[in-house]
Amino acid sequence: MAIIMAQSVADNGNSKIIKSHTKKTNSIGKEAFFVTGSIDIPFLAITIALLTIGLIMLFSSSYPNAYYYKNHDSYYFFTRQFIFAVIGIVAMFVMSKVNYKWLKVVNIPLLCITLILLVLVLFVHTNVGGADGSDFKRWIPLPGGLTFQPSDLAKFSIILAFAGYISNYYSKMRTFKYGIVYPLCIIAVFCGLIVLEHHMSCTILMFLIGATLMFAGGSDWKLFAFGLGVLILVIFVVITFPEMLENYAGDRIRAWLDKDFDPAGDRWQTNNSLYAIGSGGFFGVGLGNSKQKYLYVSEPQNDFIFSIVCEELGFIGAAVIILLFAALVIRGFVIASRCQDKFGSLLVIGIVAQIGIQVGLNIMVVTDTIPNTGIALPFFSYGGTALLMLLFEIGVVLAVSRKSSQKKV
Repeated sequence: MAIIMAQSVADNGNSKIIKSHTKKTNSIGKEAFFVTGSIDIPFLAITIALLTIGLIMLFSSSYPNAYYYKNHDSYYFFTRQFIFAVIGIVAMFVMSKVNYKWLKVVNIPLLCITLILLVLVLFVHTNVGGADGSDFKRWIPLPGGLTFQPSDLAKFSIILAFAGYISNYYSKMRTFKYGIVYPLCIIAVFCGLIVLEHHMSCTILMFLIGATLMFAGGSDWKLFAFGLGVLILVIFVVITFPEMLENYAGDRIRAWLDKDFDPAGDRWQTNNSLYAIGSGGFFGVGLGNSKQKYLYVSEPQNDFIFSIVCEELGFIGAAVIILLFAALVIRGFVIASRCQDKFGSLLVIGIVAQIGIQVGLNIMVVTDTIPNTGIALPFFSYGGTALLMLLFEIGVVLAVSRKSSQKKV
């Protein structure tokens, strides 16, 4: 009897241990896909601030254009952008709960899908042409009058591809083969396909994102410096001989060099952008009071929205927005520096570098510091695909912040 009772007690004990072990296993299984812990509040707060200001300025800059071109619907651009913003916020918070390491699993499939879409858009695209007859093959038409721009997905795909590659071959990144040749091949494939779309601004952006990740990933700085020197030489040659480029790109360089070049054509948008910035002064003319948005600045809700920001909010408002972007990038680098996983750290570096580079290029274009490349301003410029992808990427950064060793504020 004693033996039977002892055996019963032992069985009960084993049963509890098995149940306890099963419970832990299930918990680990959930933790493997979903992450716990608090997100980085400062990064989220800056994101929401930029998104809110961006939506307000989008409506303010777009309603004259929408009223004139979109059947007297002043809310046309704002409504569509707001819908994508709501969807993007949901995607951001969902992604912030997902373990970012699962992105390694979808790395190659996403890369293949992106390349397929970049090829597809060359054959199936909206009919958008320039004044010189250039055919811009950037958007795949979708039902309901919507479009999808594969290059927006490509920005994230190249970041993911580099983060995965560098984390796997980090110890070999100082060699010429692994640190220079292979990464440049990845960049060449992406940039080559985007060049065929006649999308020069995105081509430049993709190259700079790749170069930033190469530098952060440990590529030999001497070889990197040599490549930078070659790039500067190429830029100098292109600026000196703009006829080497396609008509639309070459004409934009000529318009940048010669301020009197085609004032009613290639210089029109840039000139009116400068008028808007100048008329804004120190404090601006007031929200909603821009004059240049009344069909002077072409498509003021897109690439040149920052000129309307400067006109309405003045130097003070523009400076605050620039500082918010700078704070977002800096906070992103803080998250990356405190992440103990190379893959996660490189993901964050790539995403905030994309935002920072894109903001810098947009502002330089709007202020006529560089030729007009037609690059959007994150959180501000109209574009549903771009905003959705941007907020998804912000969600990735927040997911990494949950797993980093930093103390949350």
